[in-house]
Formats: sequence, structure tokens, C-alpha cells
Amino acid sequence: MQYLASPIARRFPGNDGEWARFDGPAGTQMLDSAIDALDEFAASGDNANSHGAFSASRACDELIETSRELVAKFYRATADGVWFGANMTTMTFAFTRAVARALKPGDRIVGTRLDHDANVWPWHEAACEKLVEFVLAPFDAKTGRLDTEAMIDMIDERTRWVTIPGASNLIGTIPDVRAVSDAAHAVGANVFVDAVAFAPHRQVDVMALGADAIVSSAYKWYGPHISAMWVRPDLIESLRPFKVRPSENKGPARFETGTPNYEALAGLNATVEFLIEFGMDAIRAVEEDTFEPLLTGLQSIPGVRCVGAQDMVDRTPTVSFTIDGFHPDQVAAMLAAERVAVWSGDSYAVEAGQTLGVDMTGGVVRAGVVAYVTDEDVQRLLTAVERIASS
Repeated sequence: MQYLASPIARRFPGNDGEWARFDGPAGTQMLDSAIDALDEFAASGDNANSHGAFSASRACDELIETSRELVAKFYRATADGVWFGANMTTMTFAFTRAVARALKPGDRIVGTRLDHDANVWPWHEAACEKLVEFVLAPFDAKTGRLDTEAMIDMIDERTRWVTIPGASNLIGTIPDVRAVSDAAHAVGANVFVDAVAFAPHRQVDVMALGADAIVSSAYKWYGPHISAMWVRPDLIESLRPFKVRPSENKGPARFETGTPNYEALAGLNATVEFLIEFGMDAIRAVEEDTFEPLLTGLQSIPGVRCVGAQDMVDRTPTVSFTIDGFHPDQVAAMLAAERVAVWSGDSYAVEAGQTLGVDMTGGVVRAGVVAYVTDEDVQRLLTAVERIASS
């Protein structure tokens, strides 16, 4: 089978060719070296807790510091701003609770309608708690592109935070984060970037994006279920997180409540080492070679409508579509019966689904290409979709 001919595809034991896996935007298969590192740490006797005098505890201390350094390299950031948590949603709620403590009535937060709800509702809740105005920038339903100028026009001297996705998790479009960041910084506002849908496909670069805080999830880029956020170090010290009194009170550990998931950190480290060695530009090239035939193939099938951008420009390899006469859940179930994994619905991009006009019709079918998806997988999906559309 073709997937065996791909050196990168062979690195994923869970991707054995039985399924064509287009479910990557929600979570990828784990890399072989990440699985090994996780298992080895769990069996090593070093799986203890931090800040003790004995060797296993010191190993935990060393592990988390190594993790901060590796993620900093992956984000092109600094290790003194990296902290870890269960997932992006949990981390963002924790972060916005701390942010809310510094907000005042009359302040403004600017977000987008392109976002996953995990980069909308935590900010909404923080705004409601402090009587802060929260506004969302629009995007073009036809092209799936964020209206950059409209968003910049919303950023004024009252704005304290601007939140933006690195890429849409639903339709893959990549907004001009830097232009928005520059406008935010010009009025003294901070910028929070949800890079969950961006980091698996592009090189994260904190300085290039102009981010003051950025977050992504390792289980979206071939690692275990753990997430990493970077926050500008001076911001970390200025915010007051919700925490227990005896825990660390300086540096990124201020935001890490409870015992870290050390075995997941071991797996995360192995994943980051692989991605840095392989190179995100190389990952992008592999994915785009596979994705373009998928996009053009779906567009050529009568009765199939691709939602959002119709080209390869400034997008991740994720496409959402509908089939005339079929509910998206029905399509997903029919594809699953042929061992093709996709998602249906709005993928938690609530505002985006409303803008696209699919919120009342069951959303869309979402298919994403990641590094281990092959041309053979694409043909399986296209053949199955064509069969459904013509039935």
C-alpha cells in the first residue's frame, strides 16, 4: 500500500492503512518516538513529582525545564514564557480569568467570528464579569477570509486585548495576524493567538506574528494530549492567576495548577524534536502535495459545495464541504462505513458556522490533511464522496 512507501507515514503506528484518516484537525495519530518516550518515562521510576531532594523528583524538574526549552524553540520564543496544561480550552479559560482581574468597565476586547469557540467564549465570559465590551470582527462568507481592515477599525484606545486565530479550524484560512498585531500594539493592546489549527502546518514564530500570548495543542501535531502556551514574560509577572498559595509564584509555573502530566511532557519533547528535525517547511510541502488533489477533486464532483476559500492561498490543508440532499452527519456516517474518518457539524466554530450560513443545516463535513495522509487516502475519500453525491 502507498502509505508504506512514505517515510513519514511509517512513523505513526496507529495509521496502519485500515482507515483513511482525515480527522487530524481534531487530533492526530501519535508519533512513534512520542509513544516510546511516554512509555519509557512512565516505566522509568522517575514518574514522581517536582522539587524533592531525591533523584526521581530531580528528573521531573529537569523534564519540565527541557520541555519549556523545546517548546520555546518550536514557537521561536523564550523558555521563560512557556507553561503547560490539559488542552487549549482549559488553559485559555485559566488565562482569561487572570486577565479579567486587570480589566475595568469601559475596556474593550476585540475578537473574530472566524475562531473556534475556545478563543471566543473565555473572552466573552471575562468581558461579562468586568462589564467590558467584547466585539467580533467579521469575515467574508464567500472567501472565508477575515476582514483585516474591519478588525483594525475596531481596535481603539480602549482596547486591552485582541484575540485572533492563527488559522480557522473549520475552513483553514490564515488571517493576517501580523497586521492586526501591529494595530493592537499601536494602541497599547496585547495580542492572544490561538495557534491550534496553525501550528501543525506552519512554523510558529512569536516575533513574526507579533503575539503577546500564543497557545497550541500537542495532540494536533502528533504528540500526546497536552497543550503549551507562551506568554510574554513580563505579562506573566503582571497577571494574577488563580492558584493555591504554596505553589510557584514567579515565572510560567504560576499558571500551572497541580501536578504536571510528566509522562505526556516526555512524549511532547520527542514530538517537538522530530518536528524541528524534519522541519515545518518540509511538513507543509508534504501536506500541500496531498491536499491540492483533494481540494480540486471535491470541487469537481457535482452536488458537492466546498465552503470558504476555493484556492490554496494562505490556508492550511483543511476543507469543509456539503453534499446536496445529505445532512453532514449522514455523510460522515456513510464515509465511516467505508473507513474514511471525517468530522461533521461546526467543529466548535460557532460564529463561523453562523456566518457561513450552515448553522441551521447541520454544519459541514470537515476533512483535513496531515503529514501521514497519502494520495491513496485522498482517492478513497473522493471515490466515496462521488458515490454518495450520485446516489
